[in-house]
Amino acid sequence: MKSMWKRAGTVGAALVVSHPALAEYAYNLQKPASEVAQHVFQLHNLIMMVCLGIFVVVFGTMFYSLFKHRKSVGHKAAHFHENTTVEVVWTVIPFIILMGMAYPAAKVVIDMKDTTNPDLTVKITGYQWKWNYDYLNDGISFYSNLSTPREQINGTAAKGEHYLLEVDEPMVVPVGKRVRLLITANDVLHSWWVPALGAKQDAIPGFIRDSWFKADKIGTYRGQCVELCGKDHGFMPIVVEVVSEEDYKAWVAKKKGNAQTAAADNSKTFETAELVERGEKVYQANCAACHQANGMGLPGAFPAINGSKVATGPIADHIAVVLNGRPGTAMASFAGQLSDADIAAVVTYQRNAWDNKMGDAAQPAAIAAARGGAAEAAAPAAQ
Repeated sequence: MKSMWKRAGTVGAALVVSHPALAEYAYNLQKPASEVAQHVFQLHNLIMMVCLGIFVVVFGTMFYSLFKHRKSVGHKAAHFHENTTVEVVWTVIPFIILMGMAYPAAKVVIDMKDTTNPDLTVKITGYQWKWNYDYLNDGISFYSNLSTPREQINGTAAKGEHYLLEVDEPMVVPVGKRVRLLITANDVLHSWWVPALGAKQDAIPGFIRDSWFKADKIGTYRGQCVELCGKDHGFMPIVVEVVSEEDYKAWVAKKKGNAQTAAADNSKTFETAELVERGEKVYQANCAACHQANGMGLPGAFPAINGSKVATGPIADHIAVVLNGRPGTAMASFAGQLSDADIAAVVTYQRNAWDNKMGDAAQPAAIAAARGGAAEAAAPAAQ
């Protein structure tokens, strides 16, 4: 209770400081980093001031009337009905107030929906529980996963500065460029939201909705999925890194180089130990949220991999499940999300981790064959 009153006092003190200080205060919106976000921030403050004014007038009048016209000082209740003047006044005044609020709000909403003349277009697809970014102008595609260590989530390690708001692959955009977002979802409803950039749009399976932003400042901006999308809804952060145009070009070149490296990996033959080491990283980033780091799953929701018939059965069937998923369940296809080398690695890891000691391995060539429908070519590659 003491801490609650202390916090209330802090809020009260903040109300008497200058407007710029309020913009920095933790109880307000995030500091805007784009023109649209600035308009949203100003609109928010305007509406709050209007609401505060209404509150003061209505409750001030009510408490004044109760105090000045109370029975203990000799006042008697008046009896009257249908005062036309009063009814007109309390209808016209709220109408004027609403119209005064609607005009600036409509301008902001229209501005938020104007996605014309973009400098850069990025298609964003929501998955349980990650984001896929396709840079349509630059031919780059990657997935962005939560990177907060499991030890922090499980409470066995201290929480980091950006707990549950950090990813392995952030979205990178150049400062001062108009970025158009084409937003959809692969499975259930998601919602892409970065408040400091003034961008929020629901991601709906089967539909493509658009939004945009133009960051005015170099920096890192964080957001989250704000649609209840399943048990790990809170583990689906968004990180946007705004960089200079030169740094953006360097990042694009690096990503394209990584793509070439991944293509080279897909034609490589790995040792089993290499696949297991790589597969553990792929598993932690893509599978541990559902099946848990120990492979035991969540009873009634997600099956265990440790000791499962899939992980201890024919490797071709195991590959097929990872590639194609299981229709009607939460097990999605990873054919479009992971490279041949990554799928080979995670299959090998699952078959040789925990109590699964199969001693076999999948190679990228087997995954490529399975993609082409030749699952029989995905026979065990013992090493």
